[in-house]
Amino acid sequence: MAWLLFGILLVLFFINIPIAVALGLASMIVLMIQDNVPLMVIVQKMFTATDSFTLMAVPFFILAGKLMEVGGISKRLVDFAMTIVGRMHGGLAIVSVVTCMFFAAISGSGAATTAAVGAIMIPAMVQKGYDKSFSTAIQAAGGTIGVMIPPSVPMILFGVIAGASISDLFIAGILPGIFVGISLIAVAYIISKKRGYGKEEKSSMGDVFTSFNRAILAILMPVIILGGIYGGVFTPTEASVVAVVYGLIVGLFIYREIKWKDLPEVFIQSAVTSAVIMFIIACASIFGFILTREQIPLQITNALLEISSNPIIVLIIINIILLIVGTFLETSAAIIIMAPILLPVTTAVGIDPVHFGVIMVVNLAIGFITPPVGINLFVASNIANLRLEKVVRAIIPFLLMLIVDIIIISFVPEISLFFLDK
Repeated sequence: MAWLLFGILLVLFFINIPIAVALGLASMIVLMIQDNVPLMVIVQKMFTATDSFTLMAVPFFILAGKLMEVGGISKRLVDFAMTIVGRMHGGLAIVSVVTCMFFAAISGSGAATTAAVGAIMIPAMVQKGYDKSFSTAIQAAGGTIGVMIPPSVPMILFGVIAGASISDLFIAGILPGIFVGISLIAVAYIISKKRGYGKEEKSSMGDVFTSFNRAILAILMPVIILGGIYGGVFTPTEASVVAVVYGLIVGLFIYREIKWKDLPEVFIQSAVTSAVIMFIIACASIFGFILTREQIPLQITNALLEISSNPIIVLIIINIILLIVGTFLETSAAIIIMAPILLPVTTAVGIDPVHFGVIMVVNLAIGFITPPVGINLFVASNIANLRLEKVVRAIIPFLLMLIVDIIIISFVPEISLFFLDK
């Protein structure tokens, strides 16, 4: 039955059926073959999977990120980052990554981070003499940080699927996200110095203070949201609502870059994105039901442990699997399918579930910049009006650095668990 399920799924993927539909259709066909399972189970499982208070955080964080994207936040963050690091070699490239790190603490989405910052930084870099493909590649790579630094929609999904604390996952994502950002800055600096991409003018303390003043409300948002979660003031779901209210107030009444007429479009785009994710969750729940019923996770656990029970070997195998899966599957679907399968394996060899959650999210984030699914590649190349293959060639150094990062994050758990051990 397992071979039939995965076989049908692969065929549906091959003929380009949307992921959510493929998951639901493959599961329905298998359940129809098993006469002892009533089809009403499909509807029940889909409803139950989405009937979750925790999952309410997903549409609200998506809406908050969209409000920040159109509300003038990204421009102010770029200006602030420019005054801090703009005077270094490849200053604009470094500003791109630093701004992505700031915006990641607001949006929770890789594509949103790439779009919001890239729309400003890619034209600015090209105007200053940076190669267009390099400018596009650094922005696509920087966008991967969007799902690492909290809040993070994929971490919420992993927490729901794995039964792990979302607050702990958010805390665990802070240092890995910063670590990845610093590593991308190092690659950008080396390439920029080699190619002679110039420094920007040194900013005075007055410029730093002015830009900080203009960006203070943007910088305060993650402080309020994450501080409230970690301080026990509100749950991650409640924090998502606070983020929306904050974003509306700042965008409408303080920065005044969101107009009332813009709100319907913002709400529609957020609703569509949320609906896609929730539909994937609903259809994947049927898939997960069959996996559990057929004891497929247990079989995979036993098979991997027969190869080795050494955590190092197991992590190497899992990282390879996740890198391959992330290349072909959308992140939400990959987490919902793979977390129930791989979590028992990592638990059996003593790997902390929160650490594994970070490993999974960072691995799948690499999929944002690898064809054929690579959403950040498509977003960045569309902004730059550049052919995809040129961006792919330019992004290889950043991709290799991210693979090194995931190896370090996997085998140095303290990077993820440092704040949790205190």
